[in-house]
Amino acid sequence: MNLLANAVLPARPDSALRSSPIAVDGHTMAPDRLLRYLQIKVHHLIQDHDWDSIHVVGGYDRQAVISAHEKTGKLFNFERPTADVQGRDLIVKAFPGADYVHHYALIIATYLSMTGKAADTVTYELPDPTLSREAVGKLDLELDGDLVIVGWGLAHLAPPDGVWNYGHGYAWQRTEIHGRRVVYLGFLHSIWGDVAGRVVTRLAELGARDVVYVGKVGALNPDIEPNTRLATGNTSLVGGSVVTWPDFFGDFATAQAGVHTGVHVTSPSILLENRDWLTEHAEHAFVDPEIGPMGVAARDAGIDFGYLHVISNNLARHYPADLSNERHRDVVRRRTVLIRQIQDIIANRLAARPI
Repeated sequence: MNLLANAVLPARPDSALRSSPIAVDGHTMAPDRLLRYLQIKVHHLIQDHDWDSIHVVGGYDRQAVISAHEKTGKLFNFERPTADVQGRDLIVKAFPGADYVHHYALIIATYLSMTGKAADTVTYELPDPTLSREAVGKLDLELDGDLVIVGWGLAHLAPPDGVWNYGHGYAWQRTEIHGRRVVYLGFLHSIWGDVAGRVVTRLAELGARDVVYVGKVGALNPDIEPNTRLATGNTSLVGGSVVTWPDFFGDFATAQAGVHTGVHVTSPSILLENRDWLTEHAEHAFVDPEIGPMGVAARDAGIDFGYLHVISNNLARHYPADLSNERHRDVVRRRTVLIRQIQDIIANRLAARPI
């Protein structure tokens, strides 16, 4: 195996931040489920080898060592952070977003701690905002008032006979629904947290008039079984402040059967969502890393934004389905049904108000 042992890499800066593992016993996921979640995320070089230090930085580099645990059979969001070897030190390269770099460092430190290895070897360096803007700035589409549908499940949402056109880490295709120009946009890498907000800003710069984000969200209401309902809304708690945005769906989505709404909470990492966090946010409805930054970016850019998500897990009660077993056949089947519902809601919304 080529570990790129002779790669010339920058020295770790003195300003590197230490990433400490979370207290597993206090997390909203049971320890065995949490470990399984971590195992499908952590780069194989970390699982298979011991390192004197592991340093997580922002950098989209597909020439570095690609993780053997990347998901296969997916069009989008299958690329995971890559790694460069520098002697006994490992440099892990995550797509340059502050939330994603921090999140992945937490993943590594907690995995090492749970598997009995030294976790004090993990540090991270938050990317310069200029680097983050430049990375997202490689997104280049010709838009003229289009509706852009971005996120998860696009293989089911987009026309089956459509052609995906590829750019730098993303792909798109065009169609028309009830007279409205629509672009489906998917990313090969994760657009975690603040990166998603930068994507909306970039789409507005390119000429998008509306952005709809389709994805997965965690429920904070213990009565909602995962993979049975959809979530939507126009309000999020971001950094302790409540923010709202012009909602693409208005009241249309909430009027549909099986669609829940409420105040969303923006969380930069699943690892930070422990039981104390849950108690603090128990009166809210949903949680994920992207919706809040995307809504804020849309509001600031003067365009409409809407989200319509599958409720994929529940933080307040343990159900058989959670983030550790998303590839289970029954989970996939249930989510396919919900994706079809999302498709119908978007089409019916455009039929009702195409312009």
